[in-house]
Amino acid sequence: MGYYVGQKLPLMPKKAKELSAMSVAKLKENGRHAVGGVDGLHLRIVNNSRAWVLRVVVGQRANDYGELKNHRRDIGLGSYPEVSLAEAREKARELKKQIRDGVDPLHEKQQRLNELRIQKQREKTFQECAQIVFANKARELSNAKHATQWASTIETYVFPTLGNRIIGTITKADIASVLEPIWIKKNETAKRIRGRLENIFDYAKAMEYVSGDNPAAWKGNLEPILGKLKREVKSLPSLPYTDISKFMQHLQTKGGIAAKALEFAILTACRSGEIFGATWDEINFESKVWTIPKERMKAGKEHQVPLSDPAIAILKSLELNKSLGKYIFVAPRGGMLSDMSITSLIRRMHAEQLEKDDIGYIDPKQNRIITTHGFRSTFRDWSADKTEYPREVCEHVLAHKLPDDVEAAYLRGAYLERRKALMADWAKFCTGEITFYL
Repeated sequence: MGYYVGQKLPLMPKKAKELSAMSVAKLKENGRHAVGGVDGLHLRIVNNSRAWVLRVVVGQRANDYGELKNHRRDIGLGSYPEVSLAEAREKARELKKQIRDGVDPLHEKQQRLNELRIQKQREKTFQECAQIVFANKARELSNAKHATQWASTIETYVFPTLGNRIIGTITKADIASVLEPIWIKKNETAKRIRGRLENIFDYAKAMEYVSGDNPAAWKGNLEPILGKLKREVKSLPSLPYTDISKFMQHLQTKGGIAAKALEFAILTACRSGEIFGATWDEINFESKVWTIPKERMKAGKEHQVPLSDPAIAILKSLELNKSLGKYIFVAPRGGMLSDMSITSLIRRMHAEQLEKDDIGYIDPKQNRIITTHGFRSTFRDWSADKTEYPREVCEHVLAHKLPDDVEAAYLRGAYLERRKALMADWAKFCTGEITFYL
């Protein structure tokens, strides 16, 4: 393409003079100062702030009229004099090479920053994740005591060593090192902690803080390291049913709410927690049935408890306490009774009986003082040895999970009358009205 005489030739971009380091140090005026050496490299001065800027063309972009125009962008290269003139030129050359190779440096930088931000978000400590799971469990578990225990075991056994560790860096070997010291001596506690750890790591995996297998899982992870222990099933100490009448007579000489709660527990064969949480609105005096909601049952299913006449009499004797709150067996300071209140009562009664017969109230098989829960075993032994009630009826009284869900549903309704009769006979046996059934 030629040019005519008199035609104005296109202007060539002016090349900046290459300044020395000393010349750059003398620059004072606000604005952009081209320093040469690399096209587009400037020192930008704003008052006391000095920074290197590289102005480059990165591709083209359409304007408002649809015309493609060069897309100019400024890339910061750092502050001066922290970044020297030589370093700024070296950085500028590298960036311009990337652009010639088809790489957008700002896009790459933004991607790296995003990756770092995501990585930082994922760097949660074990303790941070555990605290969120604790809060979830506090909402899920109906028993506040269980929720507290859930958290306290992790705080006691795991936080000291793994609490501040980034959860994604924790391995199954780390978890095994926490569990090994208590795996044999406190196996039940250790197994509960392992299960709770698995829950916490499930949460961390869902949030993508942890990748790969759950390091607290048992099968294939911790089982080969820790190994199984032979489980020794040991029942809680119980009173022989031949001594129940004597115990009940002794119990009825005791005053106080703990004595009434224990007597009610024996007559209904219920767990102490179910007794402590019993409320007046759960009692139907007309049908003589106590309906325990599923939220308070170990099996998570609603349980109907037939109430014998002596059990109803205990409730009637406490009706004046309705003004104290919703609970039937109200603690002296309000709220629910505690296990210790009944445990202390049993121990006092044992000490008194021990003075009389040198035996007291012990489980002869274990030579240990009886427990509240043990009276459920007393009832079950009596119902098996001294009555002809079907096993299913006796098991349902204890709210044990039956092998067949259909059978269990049938027993909840059709066998209620049979259970009423069984509990009436149990009350008579406890009070000495009958001594045998067969």
